[in-house]
Amino acid sequence: MTGTAPAPFTADDYRARMERAARQAAEAGLAGLLVAPGPDLVWLTGYTPTAVTERLTLLVLAAGRDPVLVVPTLEAPDAERAPAARALTLRDWTDGKDPYAVTAALLDTEGLLRGPKGVGGAPLGISDNTWALHLLGLQRALPGTSYASLTEALPMLRAVKDAAELDLLAAAGAAADAAFEEIRQVAFAGRRESDVAADLAALLRRFGHSQVDFTIVASGPNGANPHHEVGDRVIERGDMVVLDFGGLKDGYGSDTSRTVHVGEPTDEERRVHDLVREAQEAGFRAVRPGVACQEVDRAARAVIADAGYGEYFIHRTGHGIGVTTHEPPYMIEGEERPLVPGMCFSVEPGVYLPGRFGVRIEDIVTVTEDGGRRLNDTAREMVIVD
Repeated sequence: MTGTAPAPFTADDYRARMERAARQAAEAGLAGLLVAPGPDLVWLTGYTPTAVTERLTLLVLAAGRDPVLVVPTLEAPDAERAPAARALTLRDWTDGKDPYAVTAALLDTEGLLRGPKGVGGAPLGISDNTWALHLLGLQRALPGTSYASLTEALPMLRAVKDAAELDLLAAAGAAADAAFEEIRQVAFAGRRESDVAADLAALLRRFGHSQVDFTIVASGPNGANPHHEVGDRVIERGDMVVLDFGGLKDGYGSDTSRTVHVGEPTDEERRVHDLVREAQEAGFRAVRPGVACQEVDRAARAVIADAGYGEYFIHRTGHGIGVTTHEPPYMIEGEERPLVPGMCFSVEPGVYLPGRFGVRIEDIVTVTEDGGRRLNDTAREMVIVD
């Protein structure tokens, strides 16, 4: 695939994200946000430390205050080159100093823990990737403070994508589609699962992925395990093969599944594949603004249950995707959060018959103003391979 490289996000883009995050934190009753290296820090600042170590790196956000990035002195030059550097203040600490004391003083100076409730009042949101070492250090330096998981407190922080993010996700989906169109042309029979998985990984990289997160190739009875680890099983004629693959292209994720058959399938295999395809279509058709996430799961699951295979659909219908390949929102029973234009997530029902075979079909879908749009567009009908 060829095309113009996407324009990088600017300091103003990251400033807007940090302001939005701080505002949403205040609305959620949080005193502020503490963000360690990981996907949240990447999304908020574009910064990834050279190496994530025991040295504390922490972004401090609060409504009405300038964002501050606490970094080790030896990593300050890298942080100064981060895309969001112009939109925040750097505070560095040297080896031999207590980074938690530095951060505690910063929080006290900024008044994050003051107010009518004082210390121990409103909790601080803290990113899920924060090491226990660092959280315990902050608790020692700030006795009486409380903390809330960022994913639990602000699960939708990264869920609604802007136009530029949607373009990147669409490009990642198109690259994964291109990889599928190529892999369906290679020989399957007589080769190991690991051989086909290596081909898939190479194709994802050829079509622009900088990071390959997974290449599931689950043949025959292995297809009944949704998260099968690729092994040395030799693929045989007559096998159903579940292909599930994705990673990051220009910082945004792809994730798609198609199920192919080596040679002619049996009537039952065709019937189950058609059933999953119908369920996937039903889940997609349920996508529209204002609909609860669980309704997407219900729509897909009902098709499979009505055909008598309900007990063999053993996972949620979908997960969000963005700067990571799994993030909120989740299409699962009990999730009553409404869909909003710009949300992106998978729709991936499956049927898994233990000891026999499995079928899964997955597209990434984004919510539009009047429905949904698929970001994957390869054949959903059964594909026959050699």
